[in-house]
Amino acid sequence: MKEQLLKCLKEACPGIDFEKENQLVDNSILDSLSIMTIIAAMMETFEIEIDADDIVADNFNSLDGLFGLLCRKKGE
Repeated sequence: MKEQLLKCLKEACPGIDFEKENQLVDNSILDSLSIMTIIAAMMETFEIEIDADDIVADNFNSLDGLFGLLCRKKGE
């Protein structure tokens, strides 16, 4: 599922190295529009709901953070 997430992220935000970067929010690599694009892509691809409470830097700073969010939302 992590590879599918990576594909989704690369399609949503091409040009960002999600495998290398681990401070996407803290280093302003992702802005608010990018985060909303990622949320929409994840919700559509994985059929999950991402709530306002989920939109915190820890969940969006890295691929691992995003994968953790996905796993929690999928209940795995």
